Amino acid sequence: MRWVGNEAAPELEVEVAERANGKPVCSGCGHHRPGYDRLAKRRFEFVPLWGIKVFLVYAPRRVECPSCGIRVEQMPWAMGKRPLTRAYGWFLASWARRLSWKETAEVFRTSWESVFRSVEMAVEWGRAHQDLSGVQAIGIDEIAWKKGHKYLTLVYQIDAHCKRLLWIGKERKTKTLLR
Repeated sequence: MRWVGNEAAPELEVEVAERANGKPVCSGCGHHRPGYDRLAKRRFEFVPLWGIKVFLVYAPRRVECPSCGIRVEQMPWAMGKRPLTRAYGWFLASWARRLSWKETAEVFRTSWESVFRSVEMAVEWGRAHQDLSGVQAIGIDEIAWKKGHKYLTLVYQIDAHCKRLLWIGKERKTKTLLR
């Protein structure tokens, strides 16, 4: 662990090391495979502590996989090639529900795009895990979202025990609902 940055914007870097004798995991198939070599060190932004930015620093290993070829190892804290950790992505997405995306970026001294990508990750996860069982009643409405008769079609669950937005479609046509 080491301090970097300056007094106005202090940062903490935490070195991450793999487990001794641990084989890397292929990011393609998820199997343990032999290591090939290492890439340069990368910094992954983590949840800040008391207003201090925290970065995980790690030199990812490349994996020689017989089925996938040479790939970068799977890193459970990383969001693909993004410089954010999953934990920080969820942290930003939860704050973006309360503040505007711009305010969230300013408060946590990160970019607007980092907040956007975090919200995008949360929405993708929510859509993949959406449970539509038990929906007994739906409501359909449209709203104008732009001048010139531009509409969105909204489908809601309107059961007595649960009211929630289920789906949004472009335009207000029959084709939209049939999708």
